[in-house]
Amino acid sequence: MTYIQILLDRSLLFFVLLIFAMLCIRNASADTSADILRQDFINPPLKYHSRPLWFWNGPLDADKTRKMLQDSKAASYGGVGILPSPNMTPAFMIPEYLDQYKAAVEEAAKLGMKCCLYDEYWFPSGSAGGLLAQKYPEALSKRLDMLESDVTGPMEVSIGVPAGTLMGVVAMEMGTYKRINITSSVKNGQMSWSAPAGKWKIMIFTCVRDGGAGLVDYLSPEAVSKFIKLTYQAYYDRFPSHFGTTIESAFYDEPALYHVQGGRAWTDKFNEKFRQANHYDPIPLYPALWYDIGPETASARHALFDFRTELYSKGFIKTIEDWCHAHHIQLTGHVDQEELVNPVIGQCGDLMKAFELQDIPGIDEIGFYGRASRAYKIVSSAACNFGRPHVMTECYGAMDNMPQSVLYKEAMDLFAKGINTMVPHAVWYDPAKIVFQPDLSPGSEKYGSELPAFNQYIGRLERMLQNGRHVSDIGVLYPIATLQAGSAFGPGDPYQGITTPKEADYMDVGEALSLQIRRDFLYVHPETLESKCKVIGNEIRLKNEVCDERFKVFILPGSRAIAWSALRKIKNFYDHGGRVISTTLLPDKSVEPGRDADVKKAIAEMFAPEALIKAEYPKVTASSSWKTGEYDAAMTIDGDVGTRWNAADNEKDKPQWLEIDFGAKRTFRKTIIKEQFDRTCTYRIQYWNGDTWIDCAKGNGLFPEKADTFGPVTGTRIRLCIDSVASDSASIREFEVFDLAGRNIALSEPAIRVRTNGAGGQSWFISSPRASVLLTILDEALPSADVRFEDNPVIKDGNLSYIHKVNDGRDVYFFANSSDTEVDTNVVLRGQLNLEAWDPHTGAIFPVDCSLLDINGLKSTRVHLRFGAVRSVFLVSKTSNN
Repeated sequence: MTYIQILLDRSLLFFVLLIFAMLCIRNASADTSADILRQDFINPPLKYHSRPLWFWNGPLDADKTRKMLQDSKAASYGGVGILPSPNMTPAFMIPEYLDQYKAAVEEAAKLGMKCCLYDEYWFPSGSAGGLLAQKYPEALSKRLDMLESDVTGPMEVSIGVPAGTLMGVVAMEMGTYKRINITSSVKNGQMSWSAPAGKWKIMIFTCVRDGGAGLVDYLSPEAVSKFIKLTYQAYYDRFPSHFGTTIESAFYDEPALYHVQGGRAWTDKFNEKFRQANHYDPIPLYPALWYDIGPETASARHALFDFRTELYSKGFIKTIEDWCHAHHIQLTGHVDQEELVNPVIGQCGDLMKAFELQDIPGIDEIGFYGRASRAYKIVSSAACNFGRPHVMTECYGAMDNMPQSVLYKEAMDLFAKGINTMVPHAVWYDPAKIVFQPDLSPGSEKYGSELPAFNQYIGRLERMLQNGRHVSDIGVLYPIATLQAGSAFGPGDPYQGITTPKEADYMDVGEALSLQIRRDFLYVHPETLESKCKVIGNEIRLKNEVCDERFKVFILPGSRAIAWSALRKIKNFYDHGGRVISTTLLPDKSVEPGRDADVKKAIAEMFAPEALIKAEYPKVTASSSWKTGEYDAAMTIDGDVGTRWNAADNEKDKPQWLEIDFGAKRTFRKTIIKEQFDRTCTYRIQYWNGDTWIDCAKGNGLFPEKADTFGPVTGTRIRLCIDSVASDSASIREFEVFDLAGRNIALSEPAIRVRTNGAGGQSWFISSPRASVLLTILDEALPSADVRFEDNPVIKDGNLSYIHKVNDGRDVYFFANSSDTEVDTNVVLRGQLNLEAWDPHTGAIFPVDCSLLDINGLKSTRVHLRFGAVRSVFLVSKTSNN
């Protein structure tokens, strides 16, 4: 053997030994990681336990404060967020109050608990308990006003300019929508202009102080800095050593634009900042905030409303977060009215983009069980879009007589939709002065004994779901463009969003996917789709710190307007073999100027022209509707008991009715009415015989559902007349009408259109996002789904839902049955998996019987799931399949 051979043999041996050692180290590391995950699951560390809001609603006493913290730790709470409240003494932010606060923080430090700095007295955040208006009135909120005059030219026009900061003057010719910036015509408070021939609307825009609710100008970082000085900085000055140690985070609460009159929150530096960012003048676009300005309406509204959202996000959230980071803490909090379909006017402008610059996105789930369900996925999707590992919920407040089981029901539903940090509402300092039930204090007679087990449960959920990356097959475009294009200042209640475009079905799509079809998904913001997603093969991929999504199906929810940059990416996906589903309405307008033709061309190439046509009948009308677009009469014939029609508020003493028009004579003999709440006292069913309305049934009460058999009768229309209600307004889930063959002839059948291209790409258009139809399409588009329930069981009084993450090198599936009945079903998971069941209620870990399947040449694992009412389980693999 030569020297070289010996050297090579030794080198090879060294290399083999090195590889073996590296594998051993990696396996040891994986085993250690798995052991830590298992140990933490069995006995979750305190840092993963829930941290309630602690309402200081009475006279403060340091000894009582210490005792309450000790009791809270004994109840397995991991920390608190102190919320100064009415009836508290000493007064907010005076030295004696800060002394009491310091005593609480020092005791929490001794106990190993963490504190979250709630930044306000009561809520919403931004008034500093009234101190802002007293000390810095110039920092209060501002609004945009418009003074309009209609003139017919040619003529000389002279109008006095209202007080305030002049933002611009625009003249619009009403026949052609021609707009002229005539701001330069203003001299010494007077606008003088020679109007040419034509009918003109002259609009003078001014920014004035509003100061609604004494709140700060959320759009101005200079104003928000003054709010910070009164709250955040004052706390830091009093006990700086606890920031970044005991005080880990800060919490803002319910800032919203609706506090400003008409939701017209503005700032006097808007034009200056817009020009700097976009390099053109926004003044000619201002009329679109109130009126249709022709072909440029969608792009103008997008430009202005989107920039207002940026000012909110940077002016309020980023200004606070910058302060927090400089003082070694993170920022969480939530906006108000998250469940609104349209956040553009009165809420925060864009519910996803609002969280782009926030450490821990958050949501409020209070009032009643499932109130904000439709928004959970939007907020958790924002976290994935922007790479944020934690997603917070403030939960349970204002739920009077809440059953103990709802503690778990809410947690299951939230965590299965991607929320992973629990802030219970609330522990009360003085239980005799509780404003919002429930009282989740350790001494609570109703809930106190359950708190240790509940907090252990939350600890296990947080440990498993705060870490790792999210896995899903389906992307859904967040349709902020169509929401912006369909929004305008004007009549209505900004608290309810003012306007909701009728095509905006994205929340219905999301709920159908999560709770009926049970296929997890991610909302994708159009800016994320454009800048952070890549089309690789027949997938759209989004990868960051918390997700590595490989979308095999992309859904375009109902949209009249869209960002061309986002649609171009979807079209590229389709051209390379991707599967695209569109619902309700296809877009024909771009929110980028001059791109309407591009949008129409791309849509025509992906979808057939017939996709724009929807059957006219049956159609349903109502006496009135609450929150138009969300509770319309059409919801009663969509076959979905999760949607409903609700009459407008203050309708108790007015006639309330639903009418279905079949468009031709139909014979029927039975109706079933499904009511959401027990409100109807007396009712009648009537049919139209061509000349008059004739009663065919009547009765008392409709809740939860009422069947009436009659006739048979023949007519073109049928009507439900609600003659008396117990409270305010009727609320009906479904209005079903059956013919002689037992078919529901009131059910609106969605139009479906399918198209396939040469690369194998497919597109489907459906005229309404009905769950049964979406499920059929998804089974065709995605036969080997990441997670699939074989029999897709029907669940009542709760939900059956799941989430899939990869954590510490393991596939982690969380399955939650928040219903009141047992679930017995099979679930199929993509890949060959070796699984264990981890019970978050007890910490027990036990083996799972699995069987291997072959689906379209891909290995899958079938698991039999059987668990009781209001129970959940983790399925955890020994190694990751993803």
